[in-house]
Amino acid sequence: MSQGDFRAALLDPDLPVPAGITDPEGRPAPRRFNVYRNNVTVSLTEALRQAFPVVRALVGEDFFTAMARVHLRAHPPRSPLLMLYGEDMPAFLEAFEPVRHLGYLPDVARLELALRRSYHAADADPVRPEALQSLPPERFLASRIAFAPAARLLRSRWPVATIWAANTRGGPQPRAAVAEDVLITRAGYDPEPALLPAGAGPFIAALMNGENLSEALEKAPEFDLTATLGILISGGAITGIS
Repeated sequence: MSQGDFRAALLDPDLPVPAGITDPEGRPAPRRFNVYRNNVTVSLTEALRQAFPVVRALVGEDFFTAMARVHLRAHPPRSPLLMLYGEDMPAFLEAFEPVRHLGYLPDVARLELALRRSYHAADADPVRPEALQSLPPERFLASRIAFAPAARLLRSRWPVATIWAANTRGGPQPRAAVAEDVLITRAGYDPEPALLPAGAGPFIAALMNGENLSEALEKAPEFDLTATLGILISGGAITGIS
């Protein structure tokens, strides 16, 4: 029996118990294996339930449980840390035929993944607001920004921030399928997604790619720079200016 055969049987209850599974007396032990297999399936399914609460709310509990079991057979864990399990969920949702009509679902999963990565990211001290305010305009425009490890940018052609807020905080449902750019920051213990002003996504993306403020402004259409900087500062997203 290979490790691959054992893993496949462990994740798929339709497969037979692998040969060679015995109890301490050397007798076949299919019931023990089936209990172990069920415990693994339940644990991985619960890990996905905790990782994707909004996806779960959007498709329903029963459907999510069935979908999670399909997912875990196609994408078994690659790490012993269950907090990292589910990295493949967005790509899985894009290819999973029963939800192909829910085009926004993969990006909702990406937002939930980004929030989880932000939560587990390293701590970093933000710059003081006065450090930005004291820079002369020419130095400010020539500056490059260092971002906190917890900062994440998600650019979506769907209203993912509005969908997330509607299913976690009782916010209004989106009125139209409009694109939204979301910046995730972690000023305290828990990460928060902030809906960026229209046009700010390319600006933040350019800054995260290492371009200075002047270059980043050239990459973006007209947008509310003051509001965008306010989101960065209040979220503790800026840790250095060079």
